[in-house]
Amino acid sequence: MTEATATAGALERLSDEGVSIWLDDLSRRRIESGNLAGLVATRNVVGVTTNPSIFQAAIGSGAGYEEQLADLAVRGVTVDEAVRMMTTADVRAAADVLRPVYGASGGRDGRVSIEVDPRLAHDTAATVAEARQLAWLVDRPNVMIKIPATKAGLPAITEVIGAGISVNVTLIFSLERYREVMDAYLAGLERARAAGLDVRGIHSVASFFVSRVDSEIDKRLTLLGTDEALALKGRAALANARLAYEAYEQVFDGGRWQALEGAGANRQRPLWASTGVKDPAYKDTLYVDELVAPGTVNTMPEATLNAVADHGDVRGDTVTGGYDRARADLAAVERLGIAYDEVVRQLEDEGVAKFEVAWQDLLDAVTKSLDSKGVDAE
Repeated sequence: MTEATATAGALERLSDEGVSIWLDDLSRRRIESGNLAGLVATRNVVGVTTNPSIFQAAIGSGAGYEEQLADLAVRGVTVDEAVRMMTTADVRAAADVLRPVYGASGGRDGRVSIEVDPRLAHDTAATVAEARQLAWLVDRPNVMIKIPATKAGLPAITEVIGAGISVNVTLIFSLERYREVMDAYLAGLERARAAGLDVRGIHSVASFFVSRVDSEIDKRLTLLGTDEALALKGRAALANARLAYEAYEQVFDGGRWQALEGAGANRQRPLWASTGVKDPAYKDTLYVDELVAPGTVNTMPEATLNAVADHGDVRGDTVTGGYDRARADLAAVERLGIAYDEVVRQLEDEGVAKFEVAWQDLLDAVTKSLDSKGVDAE
């Protein structure tokens, strides 16, 4: 086997197992250099996800955005408008790169996601309005609007899906919330169908976060310090994700779904998010190798993508046979006094807060750039 064949092998096997590989990163330089197109051509990448932290890193550096920033400064736009013009331009360009994949997959893949303003995470009406605006601004059929799975986000998901807009539901940490997300999606499809919309064109993924669960629970296990506690490190996140897939199978095998499926509706696929390991003691492909299941998406930072290509251990379905073990692992964590409900609630709150901070950092960086060109960004 040649080195090139070996490099491509793990990613090809992942795709063959029914896992769609999406890149969890985007920048103008990545698009304009041809890097994104190259990853599509050589790394089995069939989608892109973004979030406020990704845009903060890309635009905050200024690299590749100088000309547009100068134009926006001349126009005297507000900083919020400037940020939205830059982020939607990147997503539009990436959507064009992925358009052939979108066509070849019947709309299943070839998707590029952009998130609503994270400051709106607890405002249903504003989230819906922002989602509509983003879909209009990007103006590509393969865009997905990211809506956080907060309590306020759930009715927004239903309304946006009901309007025929494809949605990536983000920041899902708990099994209970995930079931609520699937219910919100089905309700949206039912609303769209009742309104006479063609549900075949509506797609959705549910972004279930992985590594952050281990980061928080491992920290608590380490503080306990017992042999029993330490033996459970690195097991909670995989257990949580596997039980989420079990919930997915249950919901999309039910009568409510079957009625929608008969009308041509698409399943809301589980998307494994936050799949770069945080603990260097763990194999860097852990959350890819151990979460292989048909009909899923794994969105990876480029470092993880390259690691999988180089030494990923893709050996078939590593999810559906592990439900009993997953329940046992989470139960063992609970018995040690680590409350699952408290952990996932904390992670959701922190997730929203981190994106708000990243968004504010981005606004501050763009404000500075506009001000340096002699424009008041207020």
